[in-house]
Amino acid sequence: MLKTFGIMFVATFFICLFIFIMQFMWLYVDDMVGKGLSLDVLARFFWFATLTLVPRSLPLAVLLASLMTFGNLGERVELTAMKSAGIPLIRVMAPLMVFCIALCGASFYFQNVVIPHAQLQLQTLIISMKQKSPELEIPEGAFYDGISSYNLYVKHKNPETGTLYGVVIYNMSDGAENAVILKADSGRLETTADKQFLRMTLWHGEQFENLKTDQISKKNIPYRREVFGKKTMLIAFNDDFSLMDSGFLSANASNKNMAQLAHDVDSLEQEQDSIGRVYFNQLKDNTYAVYKPSKQDSTVLSSMKATSINVDSVYYTATRDKQQNWRNQEKTKLENMKTETALKTKTVYLADKNIRKHRIERLNKITLSLGCLVFFFIGAPLGAIIRKGGLGLPVVISVFIFIIYYILDTSGAKLAREGEMTIWFGRWLSTLVLAPMGAFFTYKANNDSTVFNLDMYKNALRWLVAIPDERHVMSKEVIIDDPDYAEIDKSLDLLSKRCETWIDAHDLQRTSYRNMFFGKGGADVELSDIRSQVEEIVNELGNSRDVMVLDHINQYPLFSDTDHLTPIRKKWMNVAAGILFPIGGLLWLRAEFFRRRRLKNMLKIEEVSGLLQQDFVNRKLKQQ
Repeated sequence: MLKTFGIMFVATFFICLFIFIMQFMWLYVDDMVGKGLSLDVLARFFWFATLTLVPRSLPLAVLLASLMTFGNLGERVELTAMKSAGIPLIRVMAPLMVFCIALCGASFYFQNVVIPHAQLQLQTLIISMKQKSPELEIPEGAFYDGISSYNLYVKHKNPETGTLYGVVIYNMSDGAENAVILKADSGRLETTADKQFLRMTLWHGEQFENLKTDQISKKNIPYRREVFGKKTMLIAFNDDFSLMDSGFLSANASNKNMAQLAHDVDSLEQEQDSIGRVYFNQLKDNTYAVYKPSKQDSTVLSSMKATSINVDSVYYTATRDKQQNWRNQEKTKLENMKTETALKTKTVYLADKNIRKHRIERLNKITLSLGCLVFFFIGAPLGAIIRKGGLGLPVVISVFIFIIYYILDTSGAKLAREGEMTIWFGRWLSTLVLAPMGAFFTYKANNDSTVFNLDMYKNALRWLVAIPDERHVMSKEVIIDDPDYAEIDKSLDLLSKRCETWIDAHDLQRTSYRNMFFGKGGADVELSDIRSQVEEIVNELGNSRDVMVLDHINQYPLFSDTDHLTPIRKKWMNVAAGILFPIGGLLWLRAEFFRRRRLKNMLKIEEVSGLLQQDFVNRKLKQQ
């Protein structure tokens, strides 16, 4: 089992890792293309990206490998042979359980030791690549701002000679107001040998620039206009890739191991508590509040002969300018308090979010590791149940389950990071949903359940939507006793009368909701007798050699004498379904549908019985 599973696991792991790398590359392809990155930089980027994606590839690889392994065993009947020999499914899965537990430990160690360093190096490379100047690829008919402090417009390019036509350059080194504008009929742009400068050569053009002045404001600003036949200028342009310092990225939660995360969570919480107390005291001092003196203050105030001041009287006795001044002062103070409170709220929110990120990252290392074991208990029993190997159905099922896992995992992490859900519940949401699913599949597979038997679902669907079955009475090759047509003719008369009586009694009678769920219940005895008589007639006429007779008895409908009643046979469950009206209402509609079908069946029985009696009459006439 280990050998079979191991080969599958290695193959699926590299397939899943390749898919994740391709998906990751699409996110950063714009930061790499057109920047002249060397092969060693790209190799480092691919290497660290691969390391960071290993923990996410392991659960999917385990799921796919277990599905394919047990699916192949079931398809080749090897799993059936093991069970026939007395080996239960759990025993077959035991060595792979041990392997998956060891894989969980290896995944946790990898995330705690290798991933923080790889994540730090990868983030440093990504930021460095984003800051690198792009290679010069000047577009036609659009402004190009890939050169710092310059905007370049080219109307047309000659790709063979590299000549640019209709060139317009905006040099904004001294700001947009003091921009130097150059316009030329043609030009050429080249990089110097040391790749530190760009050499711009222009022919037949003009240059416009504002003359600098010390005056603060002036209506007429002088400018200078220069006409040239050829002009050469150097533009600072560093084309070398330089790796930035990764020190400021070390504070990210994803770049720390478990010990660092635990230490930093405590430090951040203490820092947040101290900042919160300072903010609280500041807001309390600046907030208007009703003063409630203590006992000591009350004693001091009672000993003082202080006169109370009526603030409204002071306000209304002041001049209008004074009142406006006071209102402006209080409005300014309130606006400042509002701005300061919003800033402090934002600071507290970001600090809380940083703490939540650290806690989420701690749980993330555990949940991703346990994902290997959870996916094994889903994939192995599913493969044993569906019994299909290869890369067809197992891949479809694996992708479907992984999409559910990815949606739950991503949504839970986002809600926990934003503080809208408890951290432990958000990070364990995918595991809490998939673990019971794995336990259910394992239980069903170990007990040889037909949970994925399509015929079972087809029969259930036929029962739910009431699709009637058809009779298939075939002509017998050997017949010992011919039917007694005279006795059967009398039985057909009796059957037609009983059907007519049943129709008269039940034609306008609706199914009573109260009697259906809270009455005595029980089957329809009269309908049961009619059904039994129809089956006796069919069995007797099944010995006939007349093709017409066989064709007519095949038209007798197949029906049950309890379909028009509630399908729940236990009394307490039937009462509970009636109390829960949505369930009881659906069952009542189902019973009403079958009642109407029974009326049609009775009419059909009368019609077929009449056709059979006519055949008997014709048969008697032929014999005479």
